[in-house]
Amino acid sequence: MTVRSPLRRTSQLLGGALILATALAGQPASAAPTDTTRPAGALAAAFDTAASRHDVPRDLLAALGYAETHLDGHGGAPSFSGGYGVMHLTRNPKVRTLDEAVVATGLDADTLRTRDAANVTGAAAVLRSYADAAGLTGDQRRDVDQWYPVVARYGGATDPATARLYADTVYDLLATGFTARTGSGPVAVTGRPVAPRRGALAATAPLGSGTAGPATGTATGTGDLGTLSTDYPPAAWVPASSSNYTVSSRESAYPINYVVIHTMQGSYAGSISWFQNPSAGVSAHYLLRSSDGAVTQMVRDKDIAWHAGNWTYNTQSIGLEHEGYVSDASWYTDAMYRASAALTRYLCDKYGIPKDRTHIIGHNQVPGATHTDPGPNWNWTYYMQLVTGSTPPPAWSTIVDNSTAGRFTASANWAVSTYSTQRYGADYHYANPVSASDAAWYKVNIPATASYRVEVWYPANAGYNSAAPYIVATTTGNQTVYVDQRANGGQWRSLGTFSLAAGDANVVGVSRWTSGTGYVIADAIRVTRL
Repeated sequence: MTVRSPLRRTSQLLGGALILATALAGQPASAAPTDTTRPAGALAAAFDTAASRHDVPRDLLAALGYAETHLDGHGGAPSFSGGYGVMHLTRNPKVRTLDEAVVATGLDADTLRTRDAANVTGAAAVLRSYADAAGLTGDQRRDVDQWYPVVARYGGATDPATARLYADTVYDLLATGFTARTGSGPVAVTGRPVAPRRGALAATAPLGSGTAGPATGTATGTGDLGTLSTDYPPAAWVPASSSNYTVSSRESAYPINYVVIHTMQGSYAGSISWFQNPSAGVSAHYLLRSSDGAVTQMVRDKDIAWHAGNWTYNTQSIGLEHEGYVSDASWYTDAMYRASAALTRYLCDKYGIPKDRTHIIGHNQVPGATHTDPGPNWNWTYYMQLVTGSTPPPAWSTIVDNSTAGRFTASANWAVSTYSTQRYGADYHYANPVSASDAAWYKVNIPATASYRVEVWYPANAGYNSAAPYIVATTTGNQTVYVDQRANGGQWRSLGTFSLAAGDANVVGVSRWTSGTGYVIADAIRVTRL
């Protein structure tokens, strides 16, 4: 997608109460082992102020922004779909949240586009107007689970499945938590249990959970994220608007000789929505999500997507769009690299495309291209190794016990016990839950930035915690997974697969900050490269 020049910045203030922060250059989310909810900084303060002023849950506001942009305003430059700032206030023929923010705040569009604090307060004002239209009372506004339809409306998707994908992404971030490092300091959200009230969207099929999609035919422009692709079985099938591509009969009409790698300049859900918009005039065959490598197909392989800006290359290529922004390396996760490489390898084998850099190219390599994606942060060496399978990752696994010298740290508030025979090793640590930061940390020397499975071992007991928060310091920020330590003890239990950064650092923590009841247990962890 096109990277445009930053717009002019203004100096207008948000009245007397809120001083605008200057536009900030967002940085990759931090994997620092912190367990705080309100770090200092201008952008963090902007979220606090906007949330209080418009009675919008602060963490919901921050999670929505992180889902859209990783809290990077990109110097006021628009996304591919005309979205601006850390909150992606949008002006296109389908979504008008920027204009709605102008009306709701009285600020001019330039200020809302280019000033972070204004952008945040504009989004909060729009969300509050949607909440009022939905009839949310004051008590309901204080319940984050009640805001699900409001969040879905903010995303602008008219297709229910895409609207659910957008809102689910925000609530997933609320559940896991994250820490984003920006030019004015970190912005953090601590994970918590969520139970969003999806309303009418509850009956909509989640991504990739349904049956195989159409084997032939023209896309209708109405998607179903529960339908699977027939061209590439792991992908969901969501047809782009038929106004955004050309129906064809490749490979009879044209040979398929290339795979073209793109960066969306936007979010996964937002890109799906944009390609469904008849006025977009663009499309791609496949889209890949940053967090987990999920794949959605929007144009059949046989048809010609409008992605390369060169008709000859459009007719002879398959376009892959990757969630994120060219300037922000935090979007290029190991999960997305691996999913994309698996797709490219499949396409090359299927259509006889050589697995080399002459035939697997970036958008910037298309003749006449004015685009820079996937940009300097895309790791071509690693990607091609994954495509060709030339350097399989070495087997690696490590265990850190609470008694491993120099690898486990905990405050004096954590006591040591040998009570349970389900313990790993000689003993384990325990502490009472409190509403404060006091995590016990496991330090791990990660050999290379890659995907790892993280497992935990704890003794189970009816008096242990019902929702123990395990913090995993990933390449895109801290993620929190809650574990019921009353059951399934005395064995390895997986927290999931995460992208971890190379280096010797605190990687897994056990926090005392939980609403769960019972002692929080810190015993042992195991990290395995995949």
